[in-house]
Amino acid sequence: MINVLVTGAGGQLGKTIKALFSKNNYNLNVVFVTKEELDITNSESTHAFFLNNKFDYCINCAAYTNVEQAEKTPEIAFKVNAEGVKYLAKSCKTSDTILIHISTDYVFDGEKSEPYTVDDIPNPINEYGKSKRKGEQYIQEFLKSYFIVRTSWLYSKKHGHNFYKTILEKTKMKAELSVATDQIGCPTKANDLAKFLIKIITVSSASYGIYHYCNKGMTSWYGFANEICKLTKTNTIIIPILSRNLKTIAVRPKYSALCHKKAIKQFYLEIPEWKESLKH
Repeated sequence: MINVLVTGAGGQLGKTIKALFSKNNYNLNVVFVTKEELDITNSESTHAFFLNNKFDYCINCAAYTNVEQAEKTPEIAFKVNAEGVKYLAKSCKTSDTILIHISTDYVFDGEKSEPYTVDDIPNPINEYGKSKRKGEQYIQEFLKSYFIVRTSWLYSKKHGHNFYKTILEKTKMKAELSVATDQIGCPTKANDLAKFLIKIITVSSASYGIYHYCNKGMTSWYGFANEICKLTKTNTIIIPILSRNLKTIAVRPKYSALCHKKAIKQFYLEIPEWKESLKH
C-alpha cells in the first residue's frame, strides 16, 4: 500500500482530491491534513510530523494564493509559499518522501505570445509569483525526487475561493460586471488536475522534474466569465475592460498559457478542453 500525505486539505485542491478518493478506489492510503493539523511554516512540527509518520508521497496543496494581499504583505506569502515549502522539502528529504508540489503560471512574466514550456525561464512580476518561484527553487535545491506541477486559473464549482465562484456570487448582486480582456490563460478544473496528481502516484513514475498541467485551450478572463454566465443562464452583462482600468494592486501576466506537451507525452494524458470541463 502506498502512503500519501496531502497538505492544505482545507483548500480548494485539497478538498477536491479528498472528494475524488471518497468516490474511487485508488488502492492508496491517504492522510489529509489541514493547516491546523500541520502548519508547514513551523519547521520543528513539520520535521516531527514526518519523523513520526511514513509517507511515500506528499502532495503539497498548502499555499497562500491571495494575489492582491500578497502585494500588501509579501512576507506572509513568502512565509507559506517559500519558507514553508523549504521546510517541507527538507522533511521529505529526511524521510525519503517524494514531493508533488503545486505551482503556478504566475512564475512567468507574460511577455510571450505562445504557451510557456517547462524550459522557459521564470520571471515573476508580482509578489505572489515571486514567492511561488522561490518555493520551486528550494525544492530543486534540497530534493532530487520531486514533481513540480505548474497549473493555471484553477477553479472548482464546489470548493474554495476562485474565479468561477466569484463571478456567480457577483451576478447575484450586479446586473453588469467589468472583466479584463487583455489577460490570457488556461482555465483549469481542480478535478482534472487532481486526477493528474493521482496518476503520477499510481503509475509510480520516476520521471521527476517540472510539469505543466492545465485544460486545453485558452481564453481571457472576459471570455471565461462569459462562458460561466452562459452555462449558468444568468442575465448579468459582462463588460470588456482593459486590466489597467481595473482597481487592482498586483500586476498580472498578460499571457500565461501553459504548454502541457511534456505531461501528455510522459503520462499519456487525455486532457479535456476547458469549455467541456466547465460544463460538468
